[in-house]
Parts: sequence; C-alpha cells; structure tokens
Amino acid sequence: MKLSEPVKIGPITFLLRILSSLKNPSYRIYFFGTLAHFAAMSMQIITSPLLIFRLTESPALLGTMSLVSAAPMIGISVFGGAFADRMRKKKLLIGGLIGSAVIALIIGLSLATGRLNHENSDSWWILIVASFFQGIIIGLMMPALQAIIPEIVSRDQLMNAIAMNTLGINVLNLIAPIAAGFMIDSFDFKAVYFTVACFYLLAAFIISFIPAKSRIIASGNNILADIQKGFQYIRKDSLIMLILVFTLIVVVLSMPYQQLMPIFTDDILKVGARGLGTLMGVAGAGALIGSLVLAVLPNKKRGLMLMGSGVVAGVALLVFSFSRYMGLSLFFIFFVGLSQTFRQTIGSALLQSYTQDVYMGRVMSILNMQWGFMSLCTFLAGILAEVVNVQWVLGSLSILLIALSLMFLIFSSNIRKVE
Repeated sequence: MKLSEPVKIGPITFLLRILSSLKNPSYRIYFFGTLAHFAAMSMQIITSPLLIFRLTESPALLGTMSLVSAAPMIGISVFGGAFADRMRKKKLLIGGLIGSAVIALIIGLSLATGRLNHENSDSWWILIVASFFQGIIIGLMMPALQAIIPEIVSRDQLMNAIAMNTLGINVLNLIAPIAAGFMIDSFDFKAVYFTVACFYLLAAFIISFIPAKSRIIASGNNILADIQKGFQYIRKDSLIMLILVFTLIVVVLSMPYQQLMPIFTDDILKVGARGLGTLMGVAGAGALIGSLVLAVLPNKKRGLMLMGSGVVAGVALLVFSFSRYMGLSLFFIFFVGLSQTFRQTIGSALLQSYTQDVYMGRVMSILNMQWGFMSLCTFLAGILAEVVNVQWVLGSLSILLIALSLMFLIFSSNIRKVE
C-alpha cells in the first residue's frame, strides 16, 4: 500500500471509535445516569408548560413559569460553578437529582388529590413555586454535571464523551416528549410526573456509583473571590468570552419556542398533546441526526459550524412561526433540532477544550446561565403574546437571531478560525 493512500476504516471499527469513551467504567456510569436524568427533563419540557396553559389558558402565566425559574438559575449558577470547583461534583449531582424528584412527586400528588386542577382556579401557584425551586436546583447542579466530564475521561476521550452524551440526550428528546404526550392523552398529567420522579431517583442511584476520585481544585473560605476570579479569567480570554456570548444569543432567541409550543399546537395547528409530542419528537430526530453527523466529521471548522447553526436555527424558526400546516411545521422543526445539537455539542466541546481545568466549573456555570436568560426572554415573549399574535412574537425573535448570527459570522474571526 502506498503511504499516500488513506487508511480505510470499516463500519465495525468506525462504530467502536464512536463508542470508545464507553470503555471507561466511570463514564459508563455517568452516561447511563444522565440518560435517566434527561429522560425526566425531556418529559417535563412539554408537560409543565402544557399543564399550566391548560389550567389557565394564559400565555402570560406560561411565560411567568419560565421567569420564576430564570432568576434563581441566573443568580445561583455562579455559586454552582464555584461549588463545582470546591466540592465533590458527585455529591452536588445526587443532591440535585433527589431534590428534582421531590418536586415532581409533589406536583403529581397535588394532581392526584385534586389540589391542582382546573376547578381550583388559583392552584396554578403550585406550578410556579415548583418552577422556582427547580431553577435553584438546576443552577446548583448543572455546572457540576458538565464540568465532571473532563475529570472522568482523558483529554483524548473528551470530544467523544461529549458527543456520546449529546447523542443520548437527543435520542431521549426524540422518544420522551412523544411518550409524555401519549401518557397525557391516554392517562393524565399526574402519570407523567410520577414517572419523572422515578427517573430522577434512578439517575441519583446510578450516579452514586461513580468512583469518588473527582479533583477539588479551588480552596479557601472566600467563595465570592473564586467567582470574581472566574469572571476575570473569562474577560481576559477573548475566545472563551465570544463563544459564551454567541451561545447565549442563540439559546435566548431560539429556545423560547419550546415554552410557547402549547399555544401553537392548541390554537394554531390544533393538534393537541400528541401533536405537541410529535413536534418535539421530530425536533429530537433532527438533533439526533446532527449528533451522528458530528460524530463522523473531523475536528475542523468547528467555529464556522457553530455560527452557521445560529443562522439555520433562525431561518427554520421563522418559517415555523408563520406556518399553519402541520407537515410544513414538522419539516422545519427538524432543522431547529439539527441546529440546536450543533450549537450545544460544538459550543460545549470548544469551551471544555480551551478552558483551563482550574476554571472549568465556573466557565460551565456561565454557560448554564444562558438557560436562565432564555427563561427571562420566554416570559417577555409570553407577555407580548397577550397583546401581539404569538406568530409575530416568535418570528421577530427569529429575525433577530438571523441578523446577529450573520454579524458574528462576518466579524468574529476568532471563532470562525477555530478548528
């Protein structure tokens, strides 16, 4: 064989390379634990917004539920990141998962006892309070969930581990929303919440088997000083700063569609809970395909693909916003999911590849804050939807996303040139 000839890789060898990080026993535990965790979260993504909208028929309260989780998520995340650099991340994860299970169980029991129902007009406050505490838990545990990956896999496995994790999440985004929609229509909402609680507890049980070998990097008594140092590090590293800003923009402007989806499925497309689950499932299919594409692509032009994902998401959401046909909506929601997995996987991989270990938890906490800002944007979108057609609300966000993504693509050479 000539030296210039490329080495051919068979399908079995290729598959083994994709699954290589699962050879690590600690990562296998983490992988299956996060599968159970995200199964619960994926079911909640459609269940909680649909429940409060069915109870109140109010877009404003739909947005309010996102708002009350946004404030603690934004404020607590920086502490969650600092704790992740100070404590055993495993303990943070187990505590957060048990807390999430308790919240889901309380909602399920409230539905089962009739405390939370349509006849009790003020009972929606239970969902608002639950959303607030869920925001606190997410703020505390999510930085640790992301920052623990470099501690349980080697640097050469990091990219594969992130891709595998994203792939598993995307499979759940395909299956779990459809399952939740079916359970709501066939049984009721409480069946979903009891199932969600079981998944959270299962995740906590699995995570408990991760060997306690995590590094505790930060030390000292002044946690506020640790947080300040984290911000100083991000400000000095222009690449990390730009990636964080861009991912924030894409998440804030593209993700509110998930919370607003019940309005589209009930009032515009008129397809009900099963239609809602189907739309979210197709978005999950797009994300799954995106994960498989990223698994076979070389680590080149990742910065360019990251910014391109914002343009694709904006265009797909713009068409979805004004569609009144289920078929057309399904087609473009697929590309919404596809672009999301590119943004999520590439953005996270670049940050974990270029961030110094000592600041990993704090950088991941800033990345996690984007979900709080997204919830804030969703609240404002819900308020606007009370007085402006929801299609124009989401459409306007999509146009802004396209414009800002193109600006980054043209002017941010730092990200564009990242391999």
